[in-house]
Amino acid sequence: MKNLVRWLVAGLGLLLAIPAAAADLAPLAPPQTVKVAYVPIMKFATAFVAQERGIFRKYGLNVDFERVRSGTEAIAFLDKGSVDVGGIAIVASLWTAWARGLDIRIIAPGALDPVEHGPTVLIARADLAAAGRVTKIADLRGKRVAVAGGPGSGGEYFVAKALERANLTIRDVTLMNVGNADMPASIEAGSVDAVLTSSPFSDQILKSGTGKLLGQDFTPGLMTVAFVGSGKFIRERPEAARRFVLALAEAARLMQGADYLDPKNMAGYLAFTASTEEAIRNGSPVIYDPDIRIPVGDLADVERVHRENGRTEYDKPLDLARAIDTTFVSQAIETLGRR
Repeated sequence: MKNLVRWLVAGLGLLLAIPAAAADLAPLAPPQTVKVAYVPIMKFATAFVAQERGIFRKYGLNVDFERVRSGTEAIAFLDKGSVDVGGIAIVASLWTAWARGLDIRIIAPGALDPVEHGPTVLIARADLAAAGRVTKIADLRGKRVAVAGGPGSGGEYFVAKALERANLTIRDVTLMNVGNADMPASIEAGSVDAVLTSSPFSDQILKSGTGKLLGQDFTPGLMTVAFVGSGKFIRERPEAARRFVLALAEAARLMQGADYLDPKNMAGYLAFTASTEEAIRNGSPVIYDPDIRIPVGDLADVERVHRENGRTEYDKPLDLARAIDTTFVSQAIETLGRR
């Protein structure tokens, strides 16, 4: 009967419903506390929804959220074992840390970049474009390109992927560290030749006429943030880790399409971020993979680019088992079935 019901649900296209198999995974008894360090941004919203909608609680998890200023702060807590899970950005310095033996692992993805019309864009100064000096990416050779965080940042990877389209590398440009909020002024003053930024700063530059779009969608579907578990948590409490990731998967499936703005989901977004309901409703939906796959191939490319750019302390490809544990995502999909 259970199989028949599951078949009928699938046939009706109601795959956003949670399969009965999920209910077969017993909650932990007594409940276990999982400490999570998080940056209050929408890219980690699967955890916010899982908390707000009681999914963590359903599996016997008491999730204690600790707000931090940056992923770097979360990594420090994870390394010390004072938190179990952290939401972090995958930056260049992490690869060297993993090579040195940093005992944390990616256990689930955060949000993904859009496949089309992504928010991160490369913009050239309008005067350079008008003069025919920078009209395509290949024209950036020898130019000053601004990116938040500068060399070794996550933004550097986007620039490197853009340059690859013109058979250039990061060494063919001068990368400058400019905060996103300062980019409109920098491009207007002519202190940089191009910028990599996103809304609202890209909108400001383009609407003012001081910049011209060079390109976007350099890394469609890229995972730039992730949920990372401490080695201690993964080794000593694998059943808690399994249920934590399963709860993220259930939440992701409740955030697809029109359900993204479901009032229960919205309550989770507003409880853990500084955004407003108006901003969330009017902005582009953040993308969450309903199968919460960890894009191992994409991460290997991120590692390669940072290594080839000289941002790591090693020169051979890193064994990604030092950085990624796909066990819990695989278990979640086995429990829920694929979307």
